[in-house]
Amino acid sequence: MLWFGGGLVISGEMDFKNLTSFLLYTIMIAAALGGLSDLFGSLMNAVGASTRVFNLLDREPRLPIAGGSTLGAVRGTLELADVTFSYPARPDSMVLDGISVSIPAGSVLALVGPSGSGKSTVVGLIERWYEPTSGALLLDGVPLNKFDASWWRQQVALVAQEPVLFACSIADNIAYGRPGAPEAAVHEAARTANAHGFVSGFPDAYATLVGERGVQLSGGQKQRIAIARALLVDPKVLLLDEATSALDAESESVVQEAIDRLMEQRTTCLIAHRLSTVRGADCICVVQKGKIVERGPHAELLAADGLYRQLVKRQMADKDGKGRDGANEEGAPSAAAGRRALRCLS
Repeated sequence: MLWFGGGLVISGEMDFKNLTSFLLYTIMIAAALGGLSDLFGSLMNAVGASTRVFNLLDREPRLPIAGGSTLGAVRGTLELADVTFSYPARPDSMVLDGISVSIPAGSVLALVGPSGSGKSTVVGLIERWYEPTSGALLLDGVPLNKFDASWWRQQVALVAQEPVLFACSIADNIAYGRPGAPEAAVHEAARTANAHGFVSGFPDAYATLVGERGVQLSGGQKQRIAIARALLVDPKVLLLDEATSALDAESESVVQEAIDRLMEQRTTCLIAHRLSTVRGADCICVVQKGKIVERGPHAELLAADGLYRQLVKRQMADKDGKGRDGANEEGAPSAAAGRRALRCLS
């Protein structure tokens, strides 16, 4: 094209400026035509993705999210009556095997035990993410599956080990469970959760964007935002799933203080591996292989020679220094570490 156009310019049949314009147009058209192949590939990817999205939108959930009764006044008494459960993907693997426990209104139940014993599954059943395979969950004596699921989830707040924050402002994250909450209520919830201090230190204060999943905040800050969100909802039932296990000692102290305020006058189900956080619970249930093997207050379980006592001794031995008079050559807690553990906890 350049050779033929150059000949026309030399012969006087075309101006040089026209040749330049024609060449530029040609380059633009060639680039656009070259991009068509990428556009076709993107279009095919979008068609495949949209098929999966529409299939998901058209699915009917096994557990209806609306429909059912409500209670005018919720006391908050929870009961698990001979509950067994296995996940739909693993129907032959029993996760909970005949769990029966009652949580009176305003009391604190702590679930402890080895990892994989089914503690977090209890939280999922209370949230009604799943229905038990057999048995029943009761709220104030009424089966939980009789209630409207959306209404029930407004009565429950969950503070997990890794809180879910959204890519919006701090104020929007706190008010997520109560849309349209007054600004004063958001600030008061943050103060109660020990979050107002660090939030006020940001240049944009409550308008600060936290990033996807709260990546702009530290672990302790994210937990306090999650606690403030739970406080603003003012739930009747509070679920705490390892809320402080991933924090350092200083952050844990601040977050634990906020959790103590959150637990006041609420029915609480607490899951923890750090046994120091469950000492004040009204009842501690030790879960092993889907069964409650021990239950009672801290002092009573510590006096018994059971799994809870072993967990306490092992944890205190690890805290004492792991090998520095805390464990023998085989890795078992030494007698000296066990005696120190019992003295510390009693």
